Amino acid sequence: MHAPRDASLNAPADLRDPADPRSIDPVMPSGDAHATPPAKRWLARLDARYRQAHGRCQVHHQHEGPLRLLKSLYPEGDRICHSVLVHPPSGLVGGDTLDIRLTVEEGAHALITTPGATRFYRSPSGAPATQRVAATLAPGARLEWLPLEAIAYPGCEAFNDACFTLAPGAELLAWDITALGLPGAGQVFDHGRFTQRLEIPGVWLEHGVLAAQDALLMDGALGLAGQRCLGTLVFAAGGGLSRERREQALDAVRARIEADPLRTLAGATAAQDGVLVVRALGPVVEPVADLLRRCWGAWREALWGLPGTAPRLWST
Repeated sequence: MHAPRDASLNAPADLRDPADPRSIDPVMPSGDAHATPPAKRWLARLDARYRQAHGRCQVHHQHEGPLRLLKSLYPEGDRICHSVLVHPPSGLVGGDTLDIRLTVEEGAHALITTPGATRFYRSPSGAPATQRVAATLAPGARLEWLPLEAIAYPGCEAFNDACFTLAPGAELLAWDITALGLPGAGQVFDHGRFTQRLEIPGVWLEHGVLAAQDALLMDGALGLAGQRCLGTLVFAAGGGLSRERREQALDAVRARIEADPLRTLAGATAAQDGVLVVRALGPVVEPVADLLRRCWGAWREALWGLPGTAPRLWST
């Protein structure tokens, strides 16, 4: 279902509101001042709003460019809307931007995933390829942001930015899985840069730069230790968590981690009041994704009393 287009979404870059942080391109990386700019910058936008109406979670969305919600499914009943977010080109090159804006209204519950990886390809000009996600959750809203992995190809200049604003009583389950290169295909991440930013305003901010030529970071014992896939799963509650609920949630995922082959490369902690984090490293995507899915299911059951059944899309 498509709502009428918002005219502001069609505004050219030089007319966008500079006060809106979502409309500002990231700073260009330092490098060759004479680098040739990309021939074309592809901008794709999606604005989706979820709301509860007549006992059913409904979504209204509008889009510009090749980015859209393909379909909405209700495998758990009418109160939880599962959405499939599709970017048909499946990859970004230097100068491309994906701009995703989500609103989850009071009492609504949305689960959003993707059918494939987001690929950040080589950027010969040095211009960044950008994905921005900005989500706002009203009181009592729940959002599960569960895209498949992002792949940083050798030579990429990538910026992956996610910001989740939670009202009191809102809750979030979100993950990020990043693969650096494609070792199995002989594409080693030996040059390029992947910048990652994850924010819950006023509560938690994480900003990191994964530079391929930073040997201490990529291969040092206090860095990635030679692993080339990293995953983060976050549970956040607007207004904080009770101690009992927090400890119950941490015990649930720590049991999964202890039983997993990646147990020496993973851990769970309370990063901040109302923010729980699971982190994992692995050589490739599959073992990291498998562990985070089990932890996601454990938190779903422990915190929301919902089954941790994986969306069918993940098995296709």
